[in-house]
Amino acid sequence: MQPALHLTTKVLPGNKIEIEIPSVEIGDTVDVFVVLPEKPQEKKRSVLELIEASRSQRSLRSAEDIDLQLREERNSWDS
Repeated sequence: MQPALHLTTKVLPGNKIEIEIPSVEIGDTVDVFVVLPEKPQEKKRSVLELIEASRSQRSLRSAEDIDLQLREERNSWDS
């Protein structure tokens, strides 16, 4: 059976990885396998679902509340 190592490393800038392998000679040939992490697939949502989601994130305010806020903002300009 061939000896094998299981190493974990981080991807460096430039999408490079660096590994250190003990007990090999300079010039030896090795095989390297890279196993990428599984990324969960995003569920595709319909346009109606997107619209509903955006509506639910906004707070529903009355016209009076909005008018009051605008009036207060305009009054602050005069100060």
